[in-house]
Amino acid sequence: MALFPGKPLLALLAMASLATAVGADSGPGHRDSDHVRQLREQEDVLPFERILAEARKRHPDARLVEVELKREDGRHLYEVELIDAGGTFRELYFDARTGELLSSEIEE
Repeated sequence: MALFPGKPLLALLAMASLATAVGADSGPGHRDSDHVRQLREQEDVLPFERILAEARKRHPDARLVEVELKREDGRHLYEVELIDAGGTFRELYFDARTGELLSSEIEE
């Protein structure tokens, strides 16, 4: 299943924003690309593709807006922001090591 069916440019932009969100300097939660790669090699975090698959199970018609890898309370989290067909933004927080959904919030 395509992330953005029929919209290859939109998919490309989403992937570019993913790379930016995970690798950009964003303050205390910042993890540069080398650090993320090291975490993956050490199996401290799951691949983002597995997290995205879990998010899509819960919200199959939603589109990816942004993803960030953060460290909070001693553990790594994936923060996944989605938008559904009705324009509702959702933030889902997953434990990056186990893939467990920790919380889901609707942004207003």
